[in-house]
Amino acid sequence: MKTCVFFLSVSFVISSSNCFGKSVDPFTQNKRLGRGINLGNALEAPKEGDWGVTLKQEYFKIIKKAGFDSVRIPIRWSSHAMEQSPFTIDPNFFSRVDWAIKTALHNNLNVMINMHHYMELMQEPNAHSERFIALWKQIAEHYKNYPDSVLFEPLNEPHNNLTWDLWNPLLEKAIAVIRQSNPNRTVVADPAHYASDIDHLQLPENDRNIIVSCHYYMPMEFTHQGAEWVNETKDLSGITWKATEEEKQAVDNHFDKALQWGKDHNRPINVGEFGAINKAPRFDRIRWTGYVANAAVRRGFSFHYWEFCSGFGVYDSQRREWNSNLLKVIVPQKK
Repeated sequence: MKTCVFFLSVSFVISSSNCFGKSVDPFTQNKRLGRGINLGNALEAPKEGDWGVTLKQEYFKIIKKAGFDSVRIPIRWSSHAMEQSPFTIDPNFFSRVDWAIKTALHNNLNVMINMHHYMELMQEPNAHSERFIALWKQIAEHYKNYPDSVLFEPLNEPHNNLTWDLWNPLLEKAIAVIRQSNPNRTVVADPAHYASDIDHLQLPENDRNIIVSCHYYMPMEFTHQGAEWVNETKDLSGITWKATEEEKQAVDNHFDKALQWGKDHNRPINVGEFGAINKAPRFDRIRWTGYVANAAVRRGFSFHYWEFCSGFGVYDSQRREWNSNLLKVIVPQKK
């Protein structure tokens, strides 16, 4: 696939030739995403560093060297923009996101950027829909000349009061505003109810350059045991996952449902998030992660493990080393 990006030390240059003269195939794009990882707890924190993670240039090289194909960069744009019209995004924050995208591209990683933790939109969809669309208009125009290895995900995990009947028309508006400046950009769409309610997802039928992303953390009592931000699981510990036939069948049933939906609607499927917290029993965590990763790959899904170096992380940023047993079930090492 033609690329029009050239790197000169830390500079980023877009060729004057047209990189986007023809729409790319979303199934090809999905294959390019391949096995990816989320750079979580960094740019989607209220302020980068608040949650213990600040992105470093070395991380992108480390991720590529480990064998990953792509990164998903969660971004809290809503905390870095005016609250009133015209809802201007802070140019300094744009520069920081620019750096992250360019560094990923420089390391030959495909990139998915999203809008993460826009909690006000989840609580009051009607009050914040205008701002949401205005933010995407700015984001889309800002990155319109970036290569097609950069994908846009309009919103992470619509939930709470942003139910499917409100999210579907808002998603269509977001895609429309993206298409004004990025007619051939691949868009990644999450269903409502935390990116799980695929049955109610509605997409513009005439726009075929869309990947559908579902998130998977089942069973929650296992993957989120001891997670202090989840009331239902924060006091749990020692919950196991032994890959029994019943446990494996539950995963397969969920993934087969997504597979069938993708076939019925001719849409590629991405597993945008999956992971188990580091408080889960060590070998059960590895066992679950490996089974889910393989379930995705067997069905032709791309995926992004949650996440790089925090509570669900596979990399220890203090010791500067991978959890090798966990890594090898996410990205099998080539011999």
